[in-house]
Amino acid sequence: MIGRLEKTVLDCPDPRALAAFYAEILGWRINEDTEGAWVVIGRDAGWRELAFQRADPYEPPRWPEPGHPQQEHLDIRVDDVEAAERAVLALGATKLPAEHEDGFRVFADPAGHPFCLVYG
Repeated sequence: MIGRLEKTVLDCPDPRALAAFYAEILGWRINEDTEGAWVVIGRDAGWRELAFQRADPYEPPRWPEPGHPQQEHLDIRVDDVEAAERAVLALGATKLPAEHEDGFRVFADPAGHPFCLVYG
């Protein structure tokens, strides 16, 4: 082993807002906030699992358009996909088209990053 994964970092125009979005979905807490330009969330104090940094200018991916690829995405496992879909849409997510939705549904977070609710 050369190292360990510290965290995943997403560029976005508003780190506080996007961190709050994912903290609500995952039941995590904000563990670090550097003047709203860098925000880190995790399951508990000291856990640095997902970070958000301000990017200006910011150009969101346009999945599934190959000219603007998704760059990366998060898979979030859920027990009840119908309830989870309602919850993420209420938080500001947008449902994205998918060729098939066998075991997952595709959404964009408020900054345009694709993520999947994985179920089954």
